[in-house]
Order: sequence, then structure tokens, then C-alpha cells
Amino acid sequence: MEQLDLLGVFESSSGDAAPLDRPALVERLTAISARPRFAFFVLDLIAKASGASGSVGPYVVEDDQALPVRDWLCDAIIAVSGREPKRLAVAAQVRRDLDRRAVLPRDPSAAQAMIDTEVRGRLRQSGRSNISRAVSDLVRAGLVRRHYQGYAVDHHNRGAQRQAVYQVTDLARRALADAA
Repeated sequence: MEQLDLLGVFESSSGDAAPLDRPALVERLTAISARPRFAFFVLDLIAKASGASGSVGPYVVEDDQALPVRDWLCDAIIAVSGREPKRLAVAAQVRRDLDRRAVLPRDPSAAQAMIDTEVRGRLRQSGRSNISRAVSDLVRAGLVRRHYQGYAVDHHNRGAQRQAVYQVTDLARRALADAA
């Protein structure tokens, strides 16, 4: 099975493709993605989570909780964006919404926990789309393969209760491993 990347390099399932180092990998992402740094960050997270198999999903188990891989990636990215202005604006909006509905607890720590939970949910919802776009860029670059597992696998509607599985290609794994 072959997967075409937009820069004209084929990688077969046997893994024979033109060698790629980390700078060439970043250059490839820059040529394909509108957000190459974000796509590289997502690639790095997928590669680290995939371990020796090179594949991650449909669920990632963390703290005895199984999360869909896209949600896990969103949570990983949210963790590093604590000071981001968008996150702060969402937190302020959530506080206003909860205040207006009079459901915010009087205890400051309980109120903050409720706000944090709601912010995480809202950011995860929008982050799933960002993750999907970044993975689509990685697929076009020939660095990741994506398929789906779950209910109605062959259904024409890709969202039919199926979860994504991401596999880092041998080409990308070698490029990432060279720098380690």
C-alpha cells in the first residue's frame, strides 16, 4: 500500500523512501501546513505516545482513564497553553456565564474547579478541530497515516461513532529519531 505525499515522495509499506532529517521534515511541514509549528508539535506528541509500535489510538490510557486520542492530544496541548490570551478570555466568559446562571459555588476553590472543568470542555471541543486539521496536514505531508476504528467501520459517514487511530510513518519516525 502506498501513500502519496504532496511533495512527490512515495513511501511504501516496506518503508523505502528518500531519507528525511528533522530540518527537511520541518521544511516539508512548512510547505504544506498553514500552521507548521502546531503540526510539528502534534506529530511529536503522536510519535511519543505511539512508542515502538508507531501507532496510537483509538484510545490513550492515562491515570486509569481511557480517552479518545484526539481528546488526549487536546488535553496535552491545553496543558501548555495556560497563559494563552484565548484561554484566559474563555475562562472569563465561563465565569460570567456561571455567575449569570447563579450556579457558581461560594467556595473559591470549588468555583475555580467548576470553571476549570467548563473551560477544559470548551477548549477541548474547539481543539478537536485543530487537531484534525493538523493531522490532515501531517497525512498530506506523508508523515502520518490515519484510519478509524469502532462502530460501523465501513460506514460512509466517518463520524459514525468511530475513533481515529494515528500511525507515524517510518519516514517521520527516522527523522524524529535522528535528532534524539
